[in-house]
Amino acid sequence: QVQLVESGGGLVQAGGSLRLSCVVSGRTFSSYAMGWFRQAPGKDREFVSAINRSGGSTLLADSVKGRFTISRDNAKNTVYLQMNSLKPEDTAVYYCAADLTFGLYRTVSAYDYWGQGTQVTVSS
Repeated sequence: QVQLVESGGGLVQAGGSLRLSCVVSGRTFSSYAMGWFRQAPGKDREFVSAINRSGGSTLLADSVKGRFTISRDNAKNTVYLQMNSLKPEDTAVYYCAADLTFGLYRTVSAYDYWGQGTQVTVSS
């Protein structure tokens, strides 16, 4: 059974920073490409960032380029999302997801396992 548990969300003022973490258990972490998605109330879940198995390749949504950074520590079974210069429009529930294939994908359907999400609220 694969489990993903996110942490690090919270309430922050615009311009502030947060670092999200996602710990994966149940299978060899380096077998997965990892992604971060977010979902605001009334909106579809949207892609934020992804990282390949080794951490050598990443993708970022245009809306977060220059502000967010994804990284992973395979020794700790953890993927991170460093979020800087946060904006009110970044407010959402953030989910991490694991993908067993070799590629990097932006689509929800490409991912095999999901966490429960962590709330990020950015006040203006």
